Amino acid sequence: MLISILIIINNYTGQQAAILIKSGFLEIISISLDSETLKELNSIQEKLGYKSRSKMLRSTINALLNEYKALDKITGVHEAVFVMTYKERERNHISAILHEFEKIIKVTVHQHHGTLCLDMLNVDADAEMIRRLFGALRRSRCVSSINFALLGSSA
Repeated sequence: MLISILIIINNYTGQQAAILIKSGFLEIISISLDSETLKELNSIQEKLGYKSRSKMLRSTINALLNEYKALDKITGVHEAVFVMTYKERERNHISAILHEFEKIIKVTVHQHHGTLCLDMLNVDADAEMIRRLFGALRRSRCVSSINFALLGSSA
């Protein structure tokens, strides 16, 4: 469905101007960001060549949805590798999350880069536990980034 709206406005000289707004299938949403995050977002937008923040965010959201769809489709027991980054001051919170999944984490590699920590986790578990671990890490406000790769079925 295409909706067109014609708005007539008066500018400061008293002249009228018309604005035609066309809306297709996209819904408009708003988000709140702190100024530092917005500054980083604008920088990334420029570096990646996106013409608008909206386009960049749609692309990011689509990537996230595709990631979840792929994770949602797996069944059985798999090996997976998780790579995450977080600030060193958050290590106790991250450690608490990882302890909840200690039975499925086979190997952990931890590396420091200044105040940033990088953890690589080798996991062997059924699909549901892999989804639960990924969800717990993704939801954590302490995790700066999280990615995973499935290595295949280990059964």
